[in-house]
Amino acid sequence: MLTKCRMGLFVVFVMCMSMSVQAAQSNVFKLTANNSMDKVYPSVYKALEDVNFFVVFEPFISKSISRFEEKWGDEYNKNKLDSIRSMVFCNGWYANKVSNIDPEMLALCPLRIGLYEKAGKTTIVFARPTVIAAQSNALSVLREVESKIINAIKSGVKGAN
Repeated sequence: MLTKCRMGLFVVFVMCMSMSVQAAQSNVFKLTANNSMDKVYPSVYKALEDVNFFVVFEPFISKSISRFEEKWGDEYNKNKLDSIRSMVFCNGWYANKVSNIDPEMLALCPLRIGLYEKAGKTTIVFARPTVIAAQSNALSVLREVESKIINAIKSGVKGAN
C-alpha cells in the first residue's frame, strides 16, 4: 500500500513538473524595452541583419489602420497603443536548409516580429517557429533559427539603450 502511495505521489509530482515547464515557455517570445519605438526599431532591425536575417518588408500597422479611426469608433485602438509596426525577414540559407528537410515548414517563411509602443515602452513579440515545427524533422534547424532571432532581438534592445 505504501509503495502504491509513493508511486501515486511520484506520478502527480512528474505531472506537476511537466505543467510548470510547459507554462514557463510561451508560444510567443515577448520582450519589453524601456525605450521608444524610434530607438528600438532601428536597433532591432540592425541586429537581425547582423545575423543575416534580412528585412524584406516593414508594415507600419498603426499608420495603416489610423484611417479607420472614425469608422471603427470605440473599437479603434482600445489599448491606446502609440505605435504598431512589424518586420518581415528571411535568411535564404536557412530557408533552403528547412526546405531540404521539410518543405511544409516553408509556411514559416518569411518570419516576422511585431513591435508596439505604449507609454514610452516598446514591446517586441515573436511567434516561436518551434511551436509549429514541434513534430517536424526540421525542428533542430528551426530551434537554431529561433535562438538566433531571439538573441538578435535581445541584442537590439540592449543596443537601443
